[in-house]
Amino acid sequence: MAARFNENIGKRLLEGALQAFASAGVGADSVDVHWVPGAFELPQAAAHLAATHRYAGIVCVGCVIRGQTPHFDFVAGEAARGIQEVALRTRVPVTFGVITALTEEQAWERAGGEVGNRGEEAAHAAVDMADFVHSLGVRAHGKKKKG
Repeated sequence: MAARFNENIGKRLLEGALQAFASAGVGADSVDVHWVPGAFELPQAAAHLAATHRYAGIVCVGCVIRGQTPHFDFVAGEAARGIQEVALRTRVPVTFGVITALTEEQAWERAGGEVGNRGEEAAHAAVDMADFVHSLGVRAHGKKKKG
């Protein structure tokens, strides 16, 4: 799932996530892409997706760039806290591919530039965690698989 705010950077993060899924053998037909207004809305959307019991993992990508007000701190912090809360509450792996940068230049460096692609990293983490959860014989929401 991707946040529209700073959409061009979000698109690059999404591209990285989709490439990571492909390289991990996750077919395009197994990946749904959903867009939300901004990083603040990612946890709520992730909670709704997790509640469907259809997803082995959820990747949240977006970008928050520091401005001249403390708004950045609230949005970035609550997005991170909320994404973690959804993962812990539902036991569906929900990964954090949200760039929190001081400048737009730093954001681009983390969206496929010199520093890598946080969307790609978050997708790899989701695949790894979904495999881990599956290896334990546990489904989303903590129920043990039968048989």
